[in-house]
Amino acid sequence: MLFSSKIKSNYNPKRLAVKLNAKGEQFVVQGHPWVFSDNITKVNDNAKSGDLAIIFGKNKNRVVGLGLYDANSPIRIKMLHSSTEKAEINAAFFKHKISKAFSKRQSLLKTNTNSYRLLFGENDGFPGLIADVYASVLVVKIYSEIWLPYIETIIPDLQEISDCKTVVIRLSRSLENSKKHKLENGDVVFGTLKDEVVRFVEHDVNFSANVIKGHKTGYFLDHRANRKQVGELSKAKTVLDVFSYAGGFSVHALSNGAKEVTSLDISKQALEIALENGKLNKFKGKHHTIAGDAFLELKKLIKEKVTFDVVVIDPPSFAKQASEIELAKKKYAQLAELGEKLTAKNGMLVLASCSSRVLAQEFYDINSEVLASIKRNYKILSKTQHDTDHPVGFPEGAYLKTVYYRFID
Repeated sequence: MLFSSKIKSNYNPKRLAVKLNAKGEQFVVQGHPWVFSDNITKVNDNAKSGDLAIIFGKNKNRVVGLGLYDANSPIRIKMLHSSTEKAEINAAFFKHKISKAFSKRQSLLKTNTNSYRLLFGENDGFPGLIADVYASVLVVKIYSEIWLPYIETIIPDLQEISDCKTVVIRLSRSLENSKKHKLENGDVVFGTLKDEVVRFVEHDVNFSANVIKGHKTGYFLDHRANRKQVGELSKAKTVLDVFSYAGGFSVHALSNGAKEVTSLDISKQALEIALENGKLNKFKGKHHTIAGDAFLELKKLIKEKVTFDVVVIDPPSFAKQASEIELAKKKYAQLAELGEKLTAKNGMLVLASCSSRVLAQEFYDINSEVLASIKRNYKILSKTQHDTDHPVGFPEGAYLKTVYYRFID
C-alpha cells in the first residue's frame, strides 16, 4: 500500500548558521524548545520555513542545538536537539524519537484503551506536530510549514510504529491557507476510510470521533484519566457535565451506573454526538442535554433550585493570548461560584482549566478563594494534570489542571 504523493515536498531545506543572544542561548542549553525572533542575533538572509537551524554558542566551533526555522512565527526556531552531542537530523533521528514516544504510552495501552496521543508536539520533540490514534486510524495534525519537507519521512514511521491501517492529515488554519503544499485538511494519505466517524475504546467505554471534521484531531484525549475517575465516582449519582462537547464525562458516568446525567454545551451538534456516544454503551440511567451558553444556563438551573451529586466544569481555553489572562481568571471564579451552588449536599465539584497562560497554582488559588467565601466545608480529593500520553517536557507544555472538591455538609 502506497502513501499519497501529496505528502511529498518540493522544497529541499538548507542548513542555517544561527547565533543567539545570551538569553536565547541559555534557553537552548537548558533544553527549552522555543527560540524567539528577538533572541536571534545572526542568521542567513534567505532563511525559509523548514530550514535546519544549527545554533552556535559563544564559542564559534561549539554547536549547542539544532532546530527548524519558522519564518511565519515569533517562535522563530523550534528545537529538535538541545545538546553539544552530535546529531544528524535524518530519518533515523525522527524514527528514534517516535519509538521513544511510543514506549512512553505502553502502560496506557495495556488497559482496554485503543485511543492515545502518539506525539505530543514539543513535549515529545516534535514542535508543531500532533499524532493521535483512534483504533486503527492515525490522525496527524500539522501546525507549521516547518514540517512540510519532513512529513514524507515521518508519516510512514508513525504508521509503522502505531500499526494503523489508515492515516489522515489535519491542518491548522494557517496551513490550510498556505500555498507551499498540495495537502487538504482531512486528506487520507494512507489506506482507506469507510466512514469519517471512527469508533474507539477508552478504559472499557465506547466512543466515536469524526477524524475529518471534528475539533483538533476529532476528540480530546488529554482528559481520559479524569473521565475514568469521574465515571467511577458517579455510580447511582446525578451528574452535570458542563462544556460537555462529545460527552466524555457524561458517557463515562452513564457507563459506570450514574442515575441521571445532563450534558450542557453551546453546540447542538456536539450534544447530538454526546447522545450517540452514550448509545454505544449499555446503561440504565437517563441522559439529558441542554444547549446554550454555559454561564446563562447554569444561572437558570440555580434559579430553578436544581442540584447535582457530581458537577464537572471543563471549559475551553479562556486565555489564548496574554491580554485575556485577567478576564480568564474572572471567568474561572464565576464558574467555581456557579458550580458550588449547583452541587448537592455532600456532592462533588470538579473544576478544570486548559489555559496554559493561567498557571496551575493560580487556578487553584482562584477556586480556593471562591470556596472560602462560602459557608460549606469541603476537602480536596485530588489534583490531576495530563494523562500519561500527554507527557510534559517544558513549563509551557503543562496546560491541563483539574481539582476534585468533595463538600462535607
